[in-house]
Amino acid sequence: MGVKKKKETQVTSLTVCHQDLETLRSLADVEGKNLASLLLHCVQLTDGVSQIHYVKQIVPLLEKANKNGKCDPTIRSCLDILAGIYLSLNLKNPLKKVLASSLNDLPEFFLTEATQSFTSRLQEELNTTTDLYSCRKVIDNISSCMENFDLGRSSVNNLLENVLHYLQKSLIEISEENRKLAGNHIVQTQLMNDLLVGIRVSVMLVQKVQGFQRLHLKSSPTWQSMCGLLSIFTKFLSDDDLLQTIQSTSGLAVILFIKAMFHPPEKIPDLISSLLLRSVDHTSIPEWLLNCCRSLCCADVSQSALLFLCQGTLTMLDWQDGRMGPSGEALLLDTVRVLFTLSSQIKESTLEMFLSRILASWTNSAIQVLESSSPSLKDRLNGNSDVVRRLLEYVYTHWEHPLDALRHQTKTIFRNILQMHQLALEESGSDLAADGFIFQLTESLLRLEWHSKGKYTCLCCLVDYIGIEHILALAKTIPSQILEVMGDQSLVPYASDLLETMFKSHKSCLKSQAVDSTWIDKWHETWVSPLLFILCEGNLDQKSYVIDYYLPKLLNCNPESLSYMVKILQTSADAKTGQESFPSLGSYDSRGALGALMACLRTARAHGHLQSATDAWRDLVSSARIKQGLIHQHCQVRIDTLGLLCESNRSTEIVSTEEMECIQFFITYNLNSQSPGVRQQICSLLKKLFCRIQESSQVLYKLEQSKSKHEPENELTRQHPSVSLQQYKNFMSSICNSLFEALFPGSSYPTRFSALTILGSIAEVFPVPEGRVQTVYQLSHDIDVGRFQTLMECLTGTFEDVKILAFDLLMKLPKTFVQFQDSEKLQGLFQAALELSTSTKPYDCVTASYLLNFLIWQNALPSSLSAYLKTQRVACGDGDKSAALVESNTLIVIKCLLENLEEEVSRAENSLLQAAASFPMYGRVHCITGALRKLALNSLQLVSEWRPVVEKLLVTSYRLSAVVSPVIQSSSPEGLIPMDTDAESASRLQTILNEIQPRDTNDYFNRAKILKECDSFDLEDLSASVPNIDTSAEIKGKEGKTCDVTAQMVLVCCWRSMKEVALLLGSLCQLLPMRSVPESPDGLLTVEQVKEIGDYFKQHLLQSRHRGAFELAYTGFVKLTEILNRCPNLSLQKLPEEWLWNVLEEIRCSDPSSKLCATRRSAGIPFYIQALLASEPKKGKMDLLKITMKELISLAGPTDDSQSTVPKVHALNILRALFRDTRLGEIIIPYIADGAKAAILGFTSPVWAVRNSSTLLFSTLITRIFGVKRGKDELSKKNRMTGSEFFSRFPELYPFLLKQLETVANTVDSDTGELNHHPSMFLLLLVLGRLYPSPMDGTCSALSMAPFIPFIMRCGCSPVYRSREMAARALVPFVMMDEIPDTIRTLLAKLPDCTDRCFRQNHIHGTLLQVFHLLQAFSDSKYRMNTYFQQELADVAVCTKAKIWLAKRQNPCLVTRAVYIDILFLLTCCLDKPSKDNQPVLEHLGFWEEVRRIILESELITGFPYTFTVPGLPQYLQSLSKLAIAAVWAVAAQAGEQARDVPISFSRLLESSFPEVRLLTLEALLERFSAAASGLGEKGLPPLLWNMGGTFLILAMKESHPECLCKILKILHCMDPSEWLPQTERCVHLTPKEFLIWTMDIASNERSEIQSEALRLASKVIAHHMQTCEETRDLVAPNLKQWVQLVLSSCGDHLPTESRLAAAEVLTSTAPFFLTNPHPILGLQDTLALWKRVLTLLQSEEQVIRDAATETVMTAMSQENTCQSTEFAFCRVDASIALDLALAVLCDLLQQWDQLAPGLPVLLGWLLGEGDDLTACVESVHQVEDYLFEKTEVNFWAETLIFMKYLYKHLFRLLSKSSWRPLSPERLCHLQRTASEQCHLLSQLFRELPPTAEFLKTVEFTRLRIREERALACLRLLAFLEGKEGEDTPVLRALDSPAAVNQLTLPRTETAC
Repeated sequence: MGVKKKKETQVTSLTVCHQDLETLRSLADVEGKNLASLLLHCVQLTDGVSQIHYVKQIVPLLEKANKNGKCDPTIRSCLDILAGIYLSLNLKNPLKKVLASSLNDLPEFFLTEATQSFTSRLQEELNTTTDLYSCRKVIDNISSCMENFDLGRSSVNNLLENVLHYLQKSLIEISEENRKLAGNHIVQTQLMNDLLVGIRVSVMLVQKVQGFQRLHLKSSPTWQSMCGLLSIFTKFLSDDDLLQTIQSTSGLAVILFIKAMFHPPEKIPDLISSLLLRSVDHTSIPEWLLNCCRSLCCADVSQSALLFLCQGTLTMLDWQDGRMGPSGEALLLDTVRVLFTLSSQIKESTLEMFLSRILASWTNSAIQVLESSSPSLKDRLNGNSDVVRRLLEYVYTHWEHPLDALRHQTKTIFRNILQMHQLALEESGSDLAADGFIFQLTESLLRLEWHSKGKYTCLCCLVDYIGIEHILALAKTIPSQILEVMGDQSLVPYASDLLETMFKSHKSCLKSQAVDSTWIDKWHETWVSPLLFILCEGNLDQKSYVIDYYLPKLLNCNPESLSYMVKILQTSADAKTGQESFPSLGSYDSRGALGALMACLRTARAHGHLQSATDAWRDLVSSARIKQGLIHQHCQVRIDTLGLLCESNRSTEIVSTEEMECIQFFITYNLNSQSPGVRQQICSLLKKLFCRIQESSQVLYKLEQSKSKHEPENELTRQHPSVSLQQYKNFMSSICNSLFEALFPGSSYPTRFSALTILGSIAEVFPVPEGRVQTVYQLSHDIDVGRFQTLMECLTGTFEDVKILAFDLLMKLPKTFVQFQDSEKLQGLFQAALELSTSTKPYDCVTASYLLNFLIWQNALPSSLSAYLKTQRVACGDGDKSAALVESNTLIVIKCLLENLEEEVSRAENSLLQAAASFPMYGRVHCITGALRKLALNSLQLVSEWRPVVEKLLVTSYRLSAVVSPVIQSSSPEGLIPMDTDAESASRLQTILNEIQPRDTNDYFNRAKILKECDSFDLEDLSASVPNIDTSAEIKGKEGKTCDVTAQMVLVCCWRSMKEVALLLGSLCQLLPMRSVPESPDGLLTVEQVKEIGDYFKQHLLQSRHRGAFELAYTGFVKLTEILNRCPNLSLQKLPEEWLWNVLEEIRCSDPSSKLCATRRSAGIPFYIQALLASEPKKGKMDLLKITMKELISLAGPTDDSQSTVPKVHALNILRALFRDTRLGEIIIPYIADGAKAAILGFTSPVWAVRNSSTLLFSTLITRIFGVKRGKDELSKKNRMTGSEFFSRFPELYPFLLKQLETVANTVDSDTGELNHHPSMFLLLLVLGRLYPSPMDGTCSALSMAPFIPFIMRCGCSPVYRSREMAARALVPFVMMDEIPDTIRTLLAKLPDCTDRCFRQNHIHGTLLQVFHLLQAFSDSKYRMNTYFQQELADVAVCTKAKIWLAKRQNPCLVTRAVYIDILFLLTCCLDKPSKDNQPVLEHLGFWEEVRRIILESELITGFPYTFTVPGLPQYLQSLSKLAIAAVWAVAAQAGEQARDVPISFSRLLESSFPEVRLLTLEALLERFSAAASGLGEKGLPPLLWNMGGTFLILAMKESHPECLCKILKILHCMDPSEWLPQTERCVHLTPKEFLIWTMDIASNERSEIQSEALRLASKVIAHHMQTCEETRDLVAPNLKQWVQLVLSSCGDHLPTESRLAAAEVLTSTAPFFLTNPHPILGLQDTLALWKRVLTLLQSEEQVIRDAATETVMTAMSQENTCQSTEFAFCRVDASIALDLALAVLCDLLQQWDQLAPGLPVLLGWLLGEGDDLTACVESVHQVEDYLFEKTEVNFWAETLIFMKYLYKHLFRLLSKSSWRPLSPERLCHLQRTASEQCHLLSQLFRELPPTAEFLKTVEFTRLRIREERALACLRLLAFLEGKEGEDTPVLRALDSPAAVNQLTLPRTETAC
């Protein structure tokens, strides 16, 4: 929030040559008052800023001299020197502009002399500057002379002939030099920049110099130079090797020069037209023009040249007011025609960008011409003209373009089209909004889908032009429609901009029409009401984006709307927080009115619409509601409430006491958030708060100082500043206490991440004060030895994020903190770091790296290491001292690590197994890389010591790589070392290894290994002992213990070593300065070393097989290639190009001896080529990419040569990698069409490898073209595009896809019945299925989608089922929505009649599928409720009836019968609505009668003669069942209670022997029963479903299908037990009690999903019994024990989520009976056991489980006897605080039940952790065998000590205030003894750990710490119980005292808020 310092401008001082300096000295007067003296003083200064002051005195001095009336020689000489000074200054030097500005005011008397001086000096420069690389300075001087400098312009005018000649000569020489240096990117970039400047200066000359009026003298030298320059520009324009900016500027220059040189001017438009149309008549143009522009006068002008000529035409000609007359208008139209032609031809992204800008420029020119044009032009440019139609087509096909800038140009073009139409209509004076073109345009835009981004920008333009009223008249619900799409992040900016444009327009419109203030109500109804609905009811993403994007804009437009919104939301929130409405609080996903309220207030405050949060509380919302928001169950409500407290539009606003209290409360419960986004927002908001505190404290300090002088009349503070400052200090100290307490042993990753991030923000915001700056708080003041140690221990976790945060925080602390550690401790830390660097756990080496860096930077290395430093530390000043210390410390550590690494590599060369088990070397390399990265390597002082270290580092890296590379480069690196323990298995593996034939020469890798016990490991002895089979022992690990060596351990050791070596080498290249020659003193790496590194990367990228190895080698290689491309050394700069040609040649040759990997998607080869191409400078021509793509596409194309298979596979895999590379961006787009062709043709290859690679490439291309799939819908509109857009971007694919599809369609179904698979059909249909027609598409487009339709229809005849389905899906997007009914009728007409004898079921099936998918699309469309829709569907239904035999037994094929029935079902869904005559359409058509007949004649009635071997039977059964159920519902709806005439009863369906039928029926019934149970059904259950309880009971007893049984149990659960429970005895011969036992038996024994439903049902039955009379309650009492055990057993962490969710729901539903009942029904032990499970579920790692358990706690808090236990009854709370609240309620209940005496030992047992196995701690301490990949159940969210803290707090509070009877000592002696024994055992185990156990044995150390804290807490409470401690119990070691925790409970006498 601090003010950003303005960057200071560097002013280089001016100087003069020795001769001029002597001249000034000789001319300076004694008094120092003449001009020479002034200039002498000026040039003797070294500060450029001071010289500016002197330069500004020149003109005033000359004005005084002017009074004498003469120009003496002194002034003349001084003016000459001034001219020299001006020309010597750099173009960007501010002195140059100051001097020019001053000389512009030169007295007229001196102008002639000054002009002569400048002319002569410039003449001298032009004549003497011949060096090519110095001519840029001369050109810059010519440019500066032309820029607002009169003297300079006069001088250039005088020397025009010389200047033009110089420019001509320079441009020729520079372009020639550029041609010679092709390939040297750095020099070429400079030369091309010089060319560009030269062209621009030439253009400026013609535009600004008056001398060109004399150009009619064609023999003059000026004319010759002009012709020469025009020739050069023409050549540049056509030279595609130059940068496109040069070509573009050349296009401008060509047109400008022609305009200046051609006579008469009236014929210029015709001449340029002929150039653009490539129709130049050579006889009619002057010879000079033909000679200069010959290449432009022929017919084969390049596309780019034409494009830039168009740009020049539009930019350089004068279009204002139609000054060029009719020929100018003709030129305007010719230009746009050329641009339209180029639009269909150009595909290169940069040229597309130019084209869009030029088209936008054309529309601007058209507007200028239209303002005074002829009527004929207006007719040709109005909205209905052909030009505008094509412009709109361009807009529609490019408004979704990937390039943002191009999309922006389409908006400009569209806006200009509207203005053009308006200008064309001005004479007619018609209303723009009522105009036919505008009306049609508006309607077509509104018909478009909302996923189209262009729709939003175009509607914005329309609103600006015609206002919002007309659009609202056409679409009243448009605000709601736009808000609906705001859940999609990609559309949010567009949607919010459109809404803003609309509501601003609406507001101004309503205000202008209104006579009173009632207009605001209409505005609120239109724009605010839909917003509030979304805020309360919308989905999560939708709400978030609406709050972030829409709400601020709305409030900024009308701040008064806030009170309206708050009033409505406040009322709604009050209605939903009452006790009676608790059960309907809504789902977890609902933020409700409270969330919406907080979001509105937060946004309002952040944008300055609220004075302060405190005022907001007082005026708008209570502090209790703020508190509820801070612990709300929904994370976004918590974030918004925190944002309300932290954010303010004024950075110096005082933070109030209430805000500080709420923040403290928030931090207590919100650090442990699993969502990274939530954590990030919390930390960001708190940092804003700290910035406010820091900045407002500075204001308070100033106020405090001024208080002593006078009392300010400022309401900024309501109390004395010193009081506020002290509050700030206390608050910050309290926050830090909370954060450090959160770093307790066993705290979760989210907690540590949040706490450390916030602490880091505090350290950053409150820096150590310097000078007079006062800071209100310093973090270092609150850090003691314990907290320092806590931060050090944070380096040990498994998450690197936490390590980084802890390290950064430690580095921000003063270095004095290291004094907390004694020398012995530091030595231990260093040894621990060295030991961790060879750990087999990868995260340990990361810890080692951070520890070593900490010791390096804090200068805390052990003194014994100083021997590694040969040179004495350099003496230096304070500024450099710390850098020198860091450098020497880094060198020491690297030398030490390198020494160890060399030794370990030597040992690994003898035994890789031993290395993998005992000292994997990658950790050492990681630590070396980490140390180097922290060091500034470009300013080293100990260079002489660094060089041998770097050299040795490279050698050791290569040695290490040589040891591990055979594994990585083998054909099967994942399993090279067998894990078998018997000789027989090993011999079999020996055979397999020989068959695989890995390309390795090391004999070790060619033999199987047996693992058996023996005392030592010696490969040679073991080989001798077992012939032909090598043997391996259990390897000796660290500490001399044995451990198994597995293939995974060896592989991890190898690939991680390769990874670290690659990253080290990449870092060395990136960080180390390079030596140009070996003896150079300024660098550490030689050129040869860099080449060696490159060769190393090349070898390993091309030969490694393990993905982890080559992916990370790629990371290092990228760093190298980026350096090489920027390297001034030409040989290094050329290396990437050489490497690329070599690898392409190797791929092309396909030499059998090649080591390139043809499997594994070509392994590292694509990465290698990717790195070489991606590092090529993007501003260049990307020649390497072009050549490579051409080569690869050639290799990937179809060939007859069998030898080309391997190159083709490589080419396809490389293409895939390049198309996936986002860094290549739009540069790769022109090659997509060729890539798609290669993929589709490759899919037809007989070779599997080619087909596989083609499929992968095709998948990548689909993603590249249509975008990443973001939804579940395979063909989502977000991942599709219109046909016109697709084919305009890839026009080559149009004929290709059409031809391929035609080929497939013509042979897809042969008359002979022969099966033609046509593999490419699938890919073709997949592409075509992603296209769709747009209402905006032109009707006469050359790229129409209509030709595809017949071929797609014919593909539906394929004998392959999947192909028919694909064809049906692909057909849908090709048919316009209003053409679908006709198409369906056409398809139905093709179907055979029942009398036909010859027909093929495949044809019928394909046609029916097409009908079905078209009908489905039509029914989903927005026409759904139209009369047109109903009428068209009725016609379709009539046609369908004509072919109804296909649904009956006359059709023997069940597959086609099923699809036809699906069509009937779809029609029933769409048409079963009453029409105007109140008779449903289907009834009117007799449709239901036909359906009834089908069902009655079907197998559902007559029985099934089939078995499951009949094709299509399951599908047929499902379709038939759906139709039967729909028919039953229809009859029931019409007949009401007299529903007897149903075609088939539900009972009959449920009795079916096929589970598919039963399952579908049960799903339909479950939907109705669920709706009735939840109250969502309109009329409750239909009579048809009354009294079905008995049916379901019978079904439940005999159902064997699991899914069906699950549904039956769900239905019974939805029904009221009083309806069906009394029927159990009659229906299933079980009493209610026996039925309950049966249900619980199912819950005990069945599958998990059935268990869950049975448990829910049993619980509902029990709850029913509890609510009824005492007799039934007593009846089930004996079974409650079994039910309790069921619930307890369903809560285990090992169980599926569904089981635990069911348990949580059961606990919620039974909480009033068993958890909170004032008169407990269960025994205390069972009740407490259920409470323990609630607490366990609250600590689950899964959010959904915690939320469900939170519902249990909220239900428990809302009961009459518990609602006063806390202040959060009836509130939705988060699981973090629910855990605390649950314990508060439980302790309160123990008091109510008077069960404190028996209950306390149980709770103390929870505190101690009884039931947790302490022996596990003991075993883990002694365990040394470690398994690399062993996974155990880990809960990353639960924090044991947090639970213990809450429990301790509530027990302590309970015991402190209760009047309970003292317990007998016997009850607690067991706990006393257990806790004491644990403490004793723990102290013994602590002694057995190593000195730095927190680093070396982190897991064991943490586990013991947690156990210790629990035992201590238990002992303290036991001591308190015995009266040995008072209420001032000492705090726990790792926790805060109970008194320090925020009060959550209230006395029972108080009422809840």
